[in-house]
Amino acid sequence: MRTRRGFIASVLATAGLPALTWADVGGPSYLAAARAGDGGFVLCGLTPTGQETFRIALPDRAHAGAPHPNYPEAVVFARRPGTFALVIDCVSGRVAKDLMAPQGQHFTGHGVFAQDGETLFTGEINNATGAGSIGVWARAEGYRRVGQFASGGIGPHEILRLPEQDVLVVANGGIIAALDDRRTKLNIDEMRPNLTYVSATGEIIDQMTLPPELHKSSIRHLAVSNRGQVAFAMQWEGEDGVSTPLVGLHQSGQAARLLDVPTAVSYQMAGYVGSIACAKDDGGIVVSCPKGNLLVLFSTTGDFITAVQRPDVCGLAAANGRFIATDGFGGISSVTDQGIRPLRQGNLAWDNHLIAI
Repeated sequence: MRTRRGFIASVLATAGLPALTWADVGGPSYLAAARAGDGGFVLCGLTPTGQETFRIALPDRAHAGAPHPNYPEAVVFARRPGTFALVIDCVSGRVAKDLMAPQGQHFTGHGVFAQDGETLFTGEINNATGAGSIGVWARAEGYRRVGQFASGGIGPHEILRLPEQDVLVVANGGIIAALDDRRTKLNIDEMRPNLTYVSATGEIIDQMTLPPELHKSSIRHLAVSNRGQVAFAMQWEGEDGVSTPLVGLHQSGQAARLLDVPTAVSYQMAGYVGSIACAKDDGGIVVSCPKGNLLVLFSTTGDFITAVQRPDVCGLAAANGRFIATDGFGGISSVTDQGIRPLRQGNLAWDNHLIAI
């Protein structure tokens, strides 16, 4: 039988142990979800060369994850419209906590930690109205939900944090979707997507809205440079076969810049960008277009550089002066303005996103 004295002694002993870090699971630079060859689902840690540092089984398909900034812990989100977010101890591989969206809401597939790692912010959508909110969870209290605030729009998707501050940037896609198998879109003609900057306490700091003629351009995915420039990626919900901007740049307090590409590349992008990444050292921007089997590279200032083919490519992240991309056929590749070079090939069908730790 465990005594009170013994319990206190064990706590004191544990307190003297060094805290585990990402180095304790091989020092991965990225997290990625995938479907394994046996049909199961996994979360993997990856190095910049595509080597796996760990592989953890998941109960269902995941979309993206939020790695803790200091500890080997990640929150993995269900593919929308899922209602679970799993807090995973990446050392033991166990689910430390199963977070559930409030009744009547579902997660958007994305979340982010505060700068100190003690608060988790989750993107959420009201099932009936599409209104967006940001859930607030206290890590020190076992990820207890401690509040929520408005995301600033309808149908939020990705949320990120600006560097060195607890200001969130939210991609409010503008779409109200039914919770059927096809996620039927209910409000295309009335869409009003925006990019919202919001404090950790819910105060809207700035908001960028697209021009009226682009109101069917759903802002979906984000990347943030070290100086706070936000690169945003869109999907077109209007008529097929239309050449329309799908990538933009924005700095809070300034006007947005929509990026131009050659007409032929625009049509190849097929109205859909699946992921976006920017080099932290201002080394450029890359977007993936899985429907068009295409990667498109831009300079830091948004000038088109080149486009390269890669089947079913989607996941992207910056990697030491270049980019790393994952695809649905198990490929991990290095990407520069000189082209694409395969790094590894395996039996994992990589999902949409590659998340930098």
